[in-house]
Amino acid sequence: MGGGIAGLAAATAVRRARPDVDVVVLEASSQVGGKLLLAEVGGVTVDVGAESMLNRRPEAVALAKEVGLGDRVVHPATISANIWSRGRMHTMPRSLLGVPVDKQQLADSGILTPQGVARAAMDAVLPQTRIDDRDVSVGWLIEERFGREVLDRLVEPLLGGVYAGHAREISARAAAPQVVALLDRERSMMKAAASAVAGSSASDDPVFAGLVGGLGQLGPALAADLDVRTGVTARDLVRSTDRGWHVVVGPASAPELVRADAVVVATPATPSARLLAGVVPDASLELASIEYASMAVVTLAFPAGVFPEVTGSGFLVPPVDGRQVKAATYSFQKWDWVREAGRHADGDGLVMMRTSIGRHREETQLQVTDEELVERSLVDLRAAIGLTARPVDQHVQRWGGGLPQYAVGHLDRVRRIRSSVAAVPGLAVCGAAYDGLGLPACIGSAELAARQVLDQLPPPGHPTGAPL
Repeated sequence: MGGGIAGLAAATAVRRARPDVDVVVLEASSQVGGKLLLAEVGGVTVDVGAESMLNRRPEAVALAKEVGLGDRVVHPATISANIWSRGRMHTMPRSLLGVPVDKQQLADSGILTPQGVARAAMDAVLPQTRIDDRDVSVGWLIEERFGREVLDRLVEPLLGGVYAGHAREISARAAAPQVVALLDRERSMMKAAASAVAGSSASDDPVFAGLVGGLGQLGPALAADLDVRTGVTARDLVRSTDRGWHVVVGPASAPELVRADAVVVATPATPSARLLAGVVPDASLELASIEYASMAVVTLAFPAGVFPEVTGSGFLVPPVDGRQVKAATYSFQKWDWVREAGRHADGDGLVMMRTSIGRHREETQLQVTDEELVERSLVDLRAAIGLTARPVDQHVQRWGGGLPQYAVGHLDRVRRIRSSVAAVPGLAVCGAAYDGLGLPACIGSAELAARQVLDQLPPPGHPTGAPL
């Protein structure tokens, strides 16, 4: 149940292993893909949800190739970013998820005050930080080693761009395991991070990938070979007397039953908690405790001749600066295909960019009209890069409750959820609420769920219901 990337990937994995099995995907909305979505802005079709996938994890790129999109896989033209802090644009110093790797480069960036630079340098002489088997927040760990300024000015904007959350609340073990691993390598976390980054830089593989025409093509491409039923809301999940399942769908006044031998629940935590309440109450309670952040992506199209000269792929904004925009992406500089598509649009050509607005528990920022979100973006863009032109077209995509928050203890919570679900034959869960927000992580959790339900299906040649 669920036609986002996790549900579609789980269904694809089941079909791949068992072509003889009928697989049905139920999706409440009118379209598949979840947070992968395309829209036309100024005559150019671009992503208005996720726009890139991690290339150094294989799952997402491999799935794109499997469904015939391999010839469209591309890599960013530039991934260098900036930090807009204290009213100035600064080149982001190299880091490992915000952990600086070079003291001089950090100082030269101008992001920190001299006092902040001095405090960050104390990492070299502080006793080694040990957390043993505990989980702590990313914010606690970074502030312990480098001080408040590195946390507020470097780590917070990075994590805010991914989770739309707050570093002082996000689990280090769930969201930044690479950072936790540094604790066992050197007394100095900066020195350990420098070594880790040097090792990863030696790889010939680009860090990120996208698709010419947009990552939003992946959902429909997966759905093309599946039985996907959109506009169908799963309202309840009931164990049948023959150890199969009945999924209750349709309006409360006229419910219908869909019979299945196995079920994969690939919906966000809140609807998953509701569906599992009657069959796995312990897992339901755990899922209900996962909070979500809401945010919006504002896509803007400008005449090419009036856009100011900018560097890098965009900029991030520290929340302590109190701006409306938390991040901006120069899509026309990040992706060659976007630049080329814009050149052929609207006569003299367009440049495309996008901003992100909204963080966890700051939903009031989004309780305005789309036009107001555009205006707030333009105010910040004028201050940040001197952009005075008006867009020729715009698009606002709201992602209400779109990003799960991995609170401290998240990995233990996920283990408890999966343990409870595993005790019920023919049932599995997957999605962004568990192992990571990126596409490869979601696909990895989907393939794990598929393997779990495959073990419960009747052997080939026996009549089956449809696994969902």
